[in-house]
Formats: sequence, C-alpha cells, structure tokens
Amino acid sequence: GAIADLPDAGWDWAIYTATAQHEAGTPPNLLCALSITIDPAAQRQGLSGAMVRVMRGLAAEAGFARLIAPVRPTWKNRYPLIPIAAYAAWTTAEGLPFDPWLRTHVRVGGAIVKPCPRSMSLQATVAGWEASTGLALPGSGHYVAPDLLVPLQVNRDADRGIYVEPNVWVEHTLTR
Repeated sequence: GAIADLPDAGWDWAIYTATAQHEAGTPPNLLCALSITIDPAAQRQGLSGAMVRVMRGLAAEAGFARLIAPVRPTWKNRYPLIPIAAYAAWTTAEGLPFDPWLRTHVRVGGAIVKPCPRSMSLQATVAGWEASTGLALPGSGHYVAPDLLVPLQVNRDADRGIYVEPNVWVEHTLTR
C-alpha cells in the first residue's frame, strides 16, 4: 500500500506483520527499522546519523526501494502532555524538525510521513510499573513518569498499568 496508509500502530504492527508474512512465505517488499541505540557515553559524536546512513545503505544493497521507521522522538518525554501530531509538526527556525532524532532522519534523507500514535502498547501490573518508573501509583488515573512520552494509564482495581507509546513514521526513499 501507499506509505501514507501506514497504520497508527508502528512497532507492534511491524513485528506482527513481519512474523505473519515470514510464516506465510511472503517475500518482503519493504524494510522497517525499529531501533538505533547509542551508548550515552558515545552520544553527540554523529553516530546516530552515521547509523541511519548505514541502515539506508544496507537496505538499498538488499534491493529495497524504501525504508520506514516508527521513530521514537528523543525529546518527546519532555512534553508528555503535547499530542504526538502537534509535537511532530514543531520545527526549528531553519524549518527542520524540532526533535533531534527526527531532525537527524530528515538531514540524512528521511521524510516525516505522519504520526504513529499507537506504536507500542505495554501492559504490566501496578507494582511492575512502580518498579520500572520509580513512582508510587496510589490511585487510578494518568501519571507523567520519567522517560515516558505520554502519561501512563493506571487502573488500580484491575491492577493494570497501560502505556501506549506514540512514534512518528519516517520514510527513507532509497537509490540502488
């Protein structure tokens, strides 16, 4: 389908679709990147852009015409109450994306396609969320927690916390 028709799910969709198509014997026609992680001690050295360029090159060498990615904006956790569509539209004075990770993708040839509001859904017990966030979650409601891009939804009666992480779809058109 058209890139503009990418789903609101990102990570979850990509993993499910890749697994289902592999099991069905369907050959891949699109490559989806899921993560690039740089050790904090090695950040601010241009490695992120270099990694995206390498990924683009490997995808092109493998014969793919495009590479897509549900990108996790690195500064979105600073603005957890701002909807992902609004955040993704923010730009710098130069007209580049406000978010450094989105900006890196654009600088190396990527294009922002659209928000991916339900990229990954994570559920755990309230105790599990308390342990991972370092917060006490004494009642049901929405909690702003460190490193989360949007508030965590907690239901004490069901002993369940649900985090639905938004990302931004980015497309890299490749040349072979």
